[in-house]
Amino acid sequence: MAGRLEGKIALIVGAGSIGPGWGNGKATATLFAREGASVMCADVNLAAAEETAQLIRDEGGVAEAVAADVSSHADIQAMVEATVARFGRIDVLDYNVGLAHVGGVVELSEEDWDRMHDINLKGCFLTLKHVIPLMEAQGSGSIINISSIASIRYLGFAYTTYYTTKAALNQLTKALAVQYAPKGIRVNAILPGLMKTPMVEKSAGLAKEYAGGDVDKMWAVRNAQCPMGHMGDAWDVAYAALFLASDESKYVTGLEMLVDGGITLKCS
Repeated sequence: MAGRLEGKIALIVGAGSIGPGWGNGKATATLFAREGASVMCADVNLAAAEETAQLIRDEGGVAEAVAADVSSHADIQAMVEATVARFGRIDVLDYNVGLAHVGGVVELSEEDWDRMHDINLKGCFLTLKHVIPLMEAQGSGSIINISSIASIRYLGFAYTTYYTTKAALNQLTKALAVQYAPKGIRVNAILPGLMKTPMVEKSAGLAKEYAGGDVDKMWAVRNAQCPMGHMGDAWDVAYAALFLASDESKYVTGLEMLVDGGITLKCS
């Protein structure tokens, strides 16, 4: 039986993992390949991107790796050009990049503010600037932006740059969904809730806010916050992305898809 993405070309931006285990981008790239897509794995860390691509190839899939710093316009242009040179088109774009920096407007430096916005938001803008014309020429495409529940609610501590960049990403997603619907391009966002991923584990600021720097205690606190009694993982995000990338969602655009175990339904 053909896979759900058979014959499609997917560009996963943020396809590496910053530590052992499965990050959202790594899981998404692997799942897309298992479902028949050819995948370009892009990451600021080329070794991490290559690790994901090799994992896919070891499973019999088709994948390449490319280094890309999303704060660099030149890197983004080269990433898109490399994808088209290798595969000829881009059917699916999954923008899975996001840095989290704890701090409010008083504590944050201007440099921190600018860096978070460059990576979390401007990088997406620049990627879309190069990918959308290709999809317009094709007459089709699916764009998936990975946002966060931090875009729609306060998480209990100062997370200012993450709140603002992810909220802006949601609005960008919805605006583009309407603008490009007549062109056959769908644009959706996934809003993960409390997740257990290497990015969260490596965030010293988060561990400090939750449990005085104790990562194991942070996991316990976050699990207790979730109505289901446990956090989600990268595969929960990957399977949501698979639906949005596939033709099963051909009439879905402008969606902010919650993958949060019900936590945003709680009062506190």
